[in-house]
Amino acid sequence: MNDSKKPSDGRGLSRRQFHKSAGLAAASTFGFQFVPSHVWGANERPALAGIGTGGKGESDINNSAAAGFQVVGLVDVIDAKRIPELTGMPRMQGLAKQRDTYPDAKFYADWREMLHDLGDKVDAVTISTPDHHHAHAAVAAMKAGKHVYCQKPLCHGIWEARMLADLAKKTGVKTQMGNQAHANDHMRRCIELVRAGVIGRVKEVHAWTNRPIWPQGFQTTPPPEPVPAWLDWEQWIGPAPFVEYSPKIAPFNWRGWWNFGTGALGDMACHIMDMPYWGLDLTAPVAITGKQQGGSQWSAPINSTLTYEFAPNQYSVPEGIKYFWYDGQIGAEFKQDTWSLKPGEFNRPQEVLSGMDHTESKGYDCVIIGEKAQLFFNRSKDTWVIRPGAAVDGFTAWPQKTLPRARNQNPHDEWFDAVTGKIGQAESNFTQAGPFTETVLLGCIAQKVPDTRLEWDAVNLEIKGRPDLKPMIKRDYRPGWELAV
Repeated sequence: MNDSKKPSDGRGLSRRQFHKSAGLAAASTFGFQFVPSHVWGANERPALAGIGTGGKGESDINNSAAAGFQVVGLVDVIDAKRIPELTGMPRMQGLAKQRDTYPDAKFYADWREMLHDLGDKVDAVTISTPDHHHAHAAVAAMKAGKHVYCQKPLCHGIWEARMLADLAKKTGVKTQMGNQAHANDHMRRCIELVRAGVIGRVKEVHAWTNRPIWPQGFQTTPPPEPVPAWLDWEQWIGPAPFVEYSPKIAPFNWRGWWNFGTGALGDMACHIMDMPYWGLDLTAPVAITGKQQGGSQWSAPINSTLTYEFAPNQYSVPEGIKYFWYDGQIGAEFKQDTWSLKPGEFNRPQEVLSGMDHTESKGYDCVIIGEKAQLFFNRSKDTWVIRPGAAVDGFTAWPQKTLPRARNQNPHDEWFDAVTGKIGQAESNFTQAGPFTETVLLGCIAQKVPDTRLEWDAVNLEIKGRPDLKPMIKRDYRPGWELAV
């Protein structure tokens, strides 16, 4: 069931033979191809290929096209055109619609084939696949000189995040992680205010989400089912350990699986933890401790609470900053018969809400606690609240704009402007997003090793005194998918 050498069902043998030559090299160890200098004309449109076309892939491709890219390639393991009846399959209808929206774009099931086939006909790619494909696709694209917009979390593992940041810097391509609110004016203004000291030096941060909204906490794999003719399961598995196909894994529930996703934390923390991490100029934590309910070797937990410890800096109190993360629902249960979660009580930091609305969609999803006041922030709202309000009375250090603003407060516009040379880099480029992702994904290890304070050595990418945890930092890939840079 978990045989990493499991062969495919025999489909696509010629394609896999191709991978042993040109295609595999794109994801492994060929030399850097630095981006050639190019001056984009006023009416010239950089060519884009979308890797992953459903869900966030659909919006990333469409928003990139609206920003100014020309879509010339589409990549997805699901060939919606081969599904005989799409009624009652809204996810598949979206995939089919993308094919109709861009009829001149060439379609592929494998991004390696696309990069080899289209070559210099592609200038940039969006990557909106399950987490376990992010690093491999991004490495291949950057080494081929393609600019990269990659959905959050930037990758599946900590070593991958470090490697992607380093490679982006070496190749010089324009990069962006898809934590969309990073481009919002209100987030950047709030950062300027925090750095100016409006709430004083910071002691704690609390951030939370009500997810997972998909099954997590299962203790075994589901029974295998036949692979649909329209799905390339071998390619979907890619570099991850092999398991037999089940609709309880794909196309939606993969986030709850450690092999493929990073749970509620990986899904939402790159959004919700972003403003305080960026605003307080945090780097790597010195330690992390996790508590959780319902995790297993297969699945992320039903709920968790994490405590990150950061060393002091110019924005913190002398003791440093504790950053608390909360996800899921206390008392929720995984139901084997329906493969679903029975709801519980939202896991949230009630003691620091001060009576504020706490729901993810309507209220505040993080609180920064300073010496003078608390700042409540929600990435989806263009307002923030400081309590007590009297803390700002007499505050005279209101800052000017120090952070650049994204065109239209749109991450795809910002990335397009970087690609076409109007700006240097998007603000959530891999140099910033890589270390942030390392921090987020360290939480996944704390979820797997709960009730243990883990001391983090960021320089050497290791947990002090725990050599047994190295496979959680850099995992082995399935044969044929090795990744070396």
